[in-house]
Amino acid sequence: MPRPNTEPAVGPDAAVDPPTAVGELKFEPALAELEAIIANMEGGRLPLAESLAAYRRGSELLRHCQQQLADAEREIQILENGSLRAFEPGSGEAG
Repeated sequence: MPRPNTEPAVGPDAAVDPPTAVGELKFEPALAELEAIIANMEGGRLPLAESLAAYRRGSELLRHCQQQLADAEREIQILENGSLRAFEPGSGEAG
């Protein structure tokens, strides 16, 4: 006797994995996803509903990336004893 199909109906987005929670992403993958969203939106290839969802996701990714950069800057300040010094390429401190 065949089993009833309990799988959800397959739609155009069925093969796409659900997006990873923004807070779980490291900086580089978050930035890459943000760049892809921007490229899709600039290309005008998204319908309105998808554009709104992409904008929302892009805004979350942008805030997440900005926060990670601010956290890194604070960590550098701690490592530099509380003062953030200007980066000077070729200063010879690399060892």
